[in-house]
Amino acid sequence: MGGVAARTAQGRVATSRLPDVQSWLLGGLGLLIVTAAALPVRAQEAETIIRSHGISTFGELKYPADFTHLAYVNPDAPKGGEISEWTFGGFDSMNPYSVKGRAAALSSIMYESILTGTADEIGASYCLLCETLEYPEDRSWVIFNLRPEAKFSDGTPVTAEDVVFSYETFVTKGLTDFRTVFAQQVESAEALDSHRVRFTFKPGIPTRDLPQDVGGLPVLSKAQYEREGLDLEEGSLKPFLGSGPYVLDRMNVGQTVVYRRNPDYWGNDLPINRGRGNFDTIRIEYYADYNAAFEGFKGGSYTFRNEASSILWATGYDFPSVNDGHVTKVELPSGAKATGQGWMMNLRREKFQDPRVREALGLMFNFEWSNATLFYGLYTRVDSFWENSYLEAEGPPSEAEVALMKPLVDEGLLPESILTDPPVSPAGSGDRQLDRGNLRAASRLLDEAGWAVGADGLRRNASGEVLRIEFLNDSQTFDRVINPFIENLRALGIDALMTRVDNAQMESRTRPPSYDFDITTGNARTNYISGSELKQYYGSETADVSSFNMMGLKSPAVDRMIEMVLAAETSDELEVATKALDRVLRLQRFWVPQWYKASHTVAYYDMYEHPEELPPYALGELDFWWFNPDKAEALRAAGALRR
Repeated sequence: MGGVAARTAQGRVATSRLPDVQSWLLGGLGLLIVTAAALPVRAQEAETIIRSHGISTFGELKYPADFTHLAYVNPDAPKGGEISEWTFGGFDSMNPYSVKGRAAALSSIMYESILTGTADEIGASYCLLCETLEYPEDRSWVIFNLRPEAKFSDGTPVTAEDVVFSYETFVTKGLTDFRTVFAQQVESAEALDSHRVRFTFKPGIPTRDLPQDVGGLPVLSKAQYEREGLDLEEGSLKPFLGSGPYVLDRMNVGQTVVYRRNPDYWGNDLPINRGRGNFDTIRIEYYADYNAAFEGFKGGSYTFRNEASSILWATGYDFPSVNDGHVTKVELPSGAKATGQGWMMNLRREKFQDPRVREALGLMFNFEWSNATLFYGLYTRVDSFWENSYLEAEGPPSEAEVALMKPLVDEGLLPESILTDPPVSPAGSGDRQLDRGNLRAASRLLDEAGWAVGADGLRRNASGEVLRIEFLNDSQTFDRVINPFIENLRALGIDALMTRVDNAQMESRTRPPSYDFDITTGNARTNYISGSELKQYYGSETADVSSFNMMGLKSPAVDRMIEMVLAAETSDELEVATKALDRVLRLQRFWVPQWYKASHTVAYYDMYEHPEELPPYALGELDFWWFNPDKAEALRAAGALRR
């Protein structure tokens, strides 16, 4: 679970992958098997204890205990310079672990966890704050042996007491959905001495991911937290003390936040950190709208841009700095799965309870027309919750998938068709904005659902209520995408409209406890190796308190499939269970999937360099790219940079 303790929707520097900001939860060795003679055991008899520098969900770790650096970094990358990016809206807090306030972008960059992942493996975690970890084959407990040299940024040591304190704070004051899930999993956390901490897990639950889950929790300083009277539940401009490579340098509340590399960072020489965290400062500039942000980039107010607007990518990069070679515009490969971006329907609203209504809405978004007319053909439609990965369900289910889903069919939780049919996919559309075939199909669905067309052309139910649907939108650049969708819905007889809100209103209306929206853009989150975070994303138990299950999904079939995913003991079993869960989730039709591209479209002032071969699961510009001072000086001499 790792980063699930933190609220992830804090600004839109979403393509960045920072050192230890959140676990990759991505696979693979180097496990030293020892006997339990001198080690704590849970049972009276001796257990086989594994002691290692890391842990993999399945298989072997890629990096052995004596590895010198990650394969995808430049271990000799120079330190220095600044990289700056933009994000949307504003901020009024430096606490990324609370729903109160709007946390600054990257505000979790200052914190480390015991374990950390890499950008070239799936399911692997390596020791960061620990030297080694110990656990039995059944993973019913884990002991982390902390590094004596690990220190917070004020020079005080990171101790087992800090780890236990952090865990207890997160399970009593963290996000409600996180607390709910962790309370079901962890029996106890105890400091065995100043640098050894043990987590014991509750019996009778899958333990496959639990050592990595607890090892992925941020570690805070107990002394600072208590001395300064901090509160994890409250928004605050006073950051918690962390042990990471960056500290807060300065901020202009709501406008700019700057993080500074700590020259005394305790972990500079660790193999897992070589060639990473190379910039002296990372600056984030806030803008009220997308176009203003682009103008800021053109003027040199910030220096790196991961372009998300197809029209700007296709037509906007003809300004002088590009033409003069001062700005590099490039597509870089990405092997990462799609984000699961889509319009999420609020299932807490009565009008969305009937799946025929949800299916009808989905029929009215014409992706093919949008891609050709608005997106310059740059995108591919999102189809699956695990889009662009080997976990995507395709075609009729396999025998193994059928075996998992059939009991749910027998109990009436799923239709029998799911055992033979391909998974639910968005309907294709023609080259005109309003596809007449889809319009007719959607009309039939709404008629069947009891939403009849009146004399005024609007659909009403038996109580005379108009089918009114509001799109909540905080992005000016999204207007051109939503408006044609709304026109199509109005042709169907739906009183559809778009309401523009600012960033603060968007967060307030889409977070618990309000959930005050009909439809809004969100992300259907998944991991390559999914664990208990699925209960936060899609589980019934947390649906009314979760910051991630914004649609409020409550499905007994989905809940049961999540348990099957958690119980998978091999990679093959996990793949089968995940594909089956993908089918069941897609059957719920709680979203209108949007689009993705299997590349990074980036533009930056030509003073940054990166390894020739990027890892498959990260762009990593804030992580393992570096600064070239000679190129920067040439840009300044040419007047291309504002700073």
